[in-house]
Amino acid sequence: MMNATGKQDANGQRSATGRRGEDAAALWLEGRGHSILSRNWRGGRVELDIVSIDPEGIHFVEVKSRTAPVMADPAVNVNYTKQQHLVAAARRWLKGNPAFGAYEVFFDIITVIFDHTKTHINYYQQAFIPTYA
Repeated sequence: MMNATGKQDANGQRSATGRRGEDAAALWLEGRGHSILSRNWRGGRVELDIVSIDPEGIHFVEVKSRTAPVMADPAVNVNYTKQQHLVAAARRWLKGNPAFGAYEVFFDIITVIFDHTKTHINYYQQAFIPTYA
């Protein structure tokens, strides 16, 4: 995305990397038996990157994408606050899709790192388990 001066906009590049990462993650999940139920689902101020289903249950998947070199695994950016937003979004999604309410629920993270011609994908199934107080 170009800005007013005709230069590459950092946010445009970041969102393009994010879209590429989400596309790669969705294909990766489908290749492992998941069916994608939703992508980039929004419910008010909360968002889910990917919602998928497999024989184990419903997966709410946060995708973190980066272009190499990276200093740390992008999964570290899914901190407690982000986890709480994901849980809130999942609750909203399930409320709007009651047919899936009886399934086991998983909160997963997929990291995608683009390194020139290679794409590295790491899958953290059940990356966190929400605590309900």
